[in-house]
Amino acid sequence: MHLSDNLAAQPVADWIRRAPKAVLHDHLDGGLRPATIVELARACGYDGLPTEDPAELAVWFRDAADSGSLERYLETFAHTCAVMQTREALERIAAECAEDLAADGVVYAEVRYAPEQHLERGLTLDEVVDAVNAGFREGERRTGGRITVRALLTGMRHTDRSLEIAELTVAHRDRGVAGFDIAGGEIGNPPARHLPAFQHLKRSNCHFTIHAGEAVGAESIHEAVQICGAERVGHGVRITDDITVHEDGTADLGHLASYLRDNGIALEVCPTSNLQTGAAKDYASHPIDLLRRLGFRVTLNTDNRLVSGTTMSEEFQHMADAFGYGPEVFEQFTVAAVEAAFLPLPERRRIIDELIRPGYAAL
Repeated sequence: MHLSDNLAAQPVADWIRRAPKAVLHDHLDGGLRPATIVELARACGYDGLPTEDPAELAVWFRDAADSGSLERYLETFAHTCAVMQTREALERIAAECAEDLAADGVVYAEVRYAPEQHLERGLTLDEVVDAVNAGFREGERRTGGRITVRALLTGMRHTDRSLEIAELTVAHRDRGVAGFDIAGGEIGNPPARHLPAFQHLKRSNCHFTIHAGEAVGAESIHEAVQICGAERVGHGVRITDDITVHEDGTADLGHLASYLRDNGIALEVCPTSNLQTGAAKDYASHPIDLLRRLGFRVTLNTDNRLVSGTTMSEEFQHMADAFGYGPEVFEQFTVAAVEAAFLPLPERRRIIDELIRPGYAAL
């Protein structure tokens, strides 16, 4: 079976579309509407798109990401970032992001982006953050308050601005920014290289997550959690390197796997993205079910809705098809995500008690 066949969109059950959802791992620059990319490219004079037909462009992104390589997957973002260089563009894209997530049943979202990638037309870092936050607030307003969106500011693994972005995160944390992240090519860019940024965040009592355990094995997760102090792990599926599964189905956990499970460190799992980058072979053998059964705090996420050609509903459907999950399991995933959210406890409780529990009870 070709990877593109494996990733083909499945019909989504009506109850899945209606189910309340929460996403902790969603990249702003990986989720633009194709038509918006085309319109913004024309407006700013960017002529690098492979096609100006929105439908064809959506297919191109999906095919480009269908490579089995994280590095090739990341190349697709040159096109989206190219049209995200003005305040107006950032506000529009952020507002549409909130609308699209809400239309898919998402009630809480943490959406991440790297401010340093949006400075080519003169914006400052603070202006980038202000524009995206304004867009999220506008998106929340348009949806009638059906969704709460918070930003995660991302430092890039291959640059030297992580401390600067960490300081930016602290400066904006009471204005719509929930925390910090490190992203980009994992190979050759260990998280501990950015230790000063993480130390600043910890001194400032500020939340952060770290991409780890996707292209690199359990040693990357160990460094992210034990050296850098990550509260959550982006992807983290390679924690299975520290788990031995026996023929009878029982499993032995190594010390790192036990630590993550026993301390409830959330894994931001993105199944479709994992298939595209080669971190998993197919949905049926994806480690998410093993991790869930072993008691890990597993959350289900989109990663990049445009590039991966997915939505939260489609991720739910893939898991239902692969493992027979019903509403009770998806409620567990959703509650786990909100419990691990970078929100004050009263806000997390409100979302769970007023939106998620009643929503699943109605199903």
